[in-house]
Amino acid sequence: MGLFDMFKGDSEEMNPHLAFATSLIYMIAADGKVENEEVGQLLAVLGGEESDDGTIGVGANNRQLLDRAFKYQQKTQLETFLSEASPILTDAQKMCILTNLLDSSLSDGTAAPEEQVMFAKFLEAFGISEERFKPFFDVIVLKTDRAVFTHTDHPSNEPGYTVKLKI
Repeated sequence: MGLFDMFKGDSEEMNPHLAFATSLIYMIAADGKVENEEVGQLLAVLGGEESDDGTIGVGANNRQLLDRAFKYQQKTQLETFLSEASPILTDAQKMCILTNLLDSSLSDGTAAPEEQVMFAKFLEAFGISEERFKPFFDVIVLKTDRAVFTHTDHPSNEPGYTVKLKI
């Protein structure tokens, strides 16, 4: 321990849960603006708690996790984070993070170019090919495409069209 280590702040090591929360924060911040839908998605994924007035807030455990994740994201370059997080994550944890990142990036209706670039960095760092991830991508796009309800001329609303998972 060096003389100045006490000034580093939160020194807990990276763990899978922190990597999950931090990943989401990197994605939310990717385009330089934080949308309400993105914050709502973050709270929903991490498990917000309903208060007496009916609003959703963050419980004490998740508040601590979010605080640590925000601090980490603010002081650490994405590439450094990816090099620290990737080796400690299982394949299932990587896929969970990726599907949630995609869902978050599409929560405001479209994935900004910066979010698309960042997502590609996560895929590469996690060793997941676009080909392998494509079925998951298709499901998340289907989930977030609410235009099927508001545009009667949407291609997926054509008579006889059937949604199928392409593997």
